[in-house]
Amino acid sequence: MRRKFVFLILWIVLLSACQTNDQYIRTVEPFTFTDQNGKAFHSKQLDGKPWIASFMFTNCTTVCPPMTKELASLQQFLKEEKIDLELISFSVDPDVDSPEQIKNFLQAFTDDESNWHFLTGYSQERIEQFAREHFQTIVQKPTDSSQVIHGTNFFLVNEHGHVVGEYSYIDENYLDELLDDLSK
Repeated sequence: MRRKFVFLILWIVLLSACQTNDQYIRTVEPFTFTDQNGKAFHSKQLDGKPWIASFMFTNCTTVCPPMTKELASLQQFLKEEKIDLELISFSVDPDVDSPEQIKNFLQAFTDDESNWHFLTGYSQERIEQFAREHFQTIVQKPTDSSQVIHGTNFFLVNEHGHVVGEYSYIDENYLDELLDDLSK
């Protein structure tokens, strides 16, 4: 009996080793939201291009300003290195973040909006679901606060719409990891 049990365990281990990681691939579904210029922004505009996703909001009093500052530094670095990468920031407070408010917030950090799209134009419920299902990150707006709980990582999405990397913007090695993943 013990021998059959050991054989069964070995068989399960072998079968699990043969499985692919396809079940763990996170794919961003097609979307159409509104950018900082009040124009429709379609995920189709990202087809064939890698991009960085982030989640933030304009009246954030904690992590969003340093996140946005880091994204602006990343944008400048990419431009200097001639690396074509789009930046997509999703507002986690869409009821407050109008295109005008988002544009003013963004302009405090960069004067180059050519590859940075800050999106809104969906419900709170929609962004919470979108973040959870496609990026496996939290977005939650408490009813008793003007602040939104959200993940602070940057996500690398490849040209096929698959999330291939996740990076903490406060990790001093994140850029090396991102560039390594981008080269793959």
